[in-house]
Amino acid sequence: MPRSRKSQIALEATPYYHCTSRCVRRAFLCGRDEHSGNDYEHRRGWIEQRMLTLAKVYALDICAYAVMSNHYHIVLHINSEKANAWSDTEVIQRWHTLYAGNFLSHEYLAGKDLYEEQLKVLLELVTEWRERLMSISWFMRALNEDIARQANAEDVCTGR
Repeated sequence: MPRSRKSQIALEATPYYHCTSRCVRRAFLCGRDEHSGNDYEHRRGWIEQRMLTLAKVYALDICAYAVMSNHYHIVLHINSEKANAWSDTEVIQRWHTLYAGNFLSHEYLAGKDLYEEQLKVLLELVTEWRERLMSISWFMRALNEDIARQANAEDVCTGR
């Protein structure tokens, strides 16, 4: 039975992980589809660009990757020291580059005075966001969702 990524990751054992993601519906990710004659090679750039963009935001270093016709491989290093060195403000700014954040995080970055209770809630969020910014699951989700949206728009279909 498959196990979730979270249950397979043990930073005390190793910070390096090999991940892979495969297309569904026998869809082509990159290259030339011999059956339809369509060329999807341009999607390789989408994947590479998204990986590099996410690596700038997350505390995950890309050690190696390979993009195949219907799947890709990526070797990631979880850099927990880097994530723990970020200030709360930096965590919020990084989170906002990919996600909307919330009212409190926007008010905090705008320099507005927050009540003690609001700061407490915000600090809990920052702790959660810091964990997510060094999570392979969140990284893979951000990578796959973006690529799927672009490919679905191009293929005029829906789904993963």
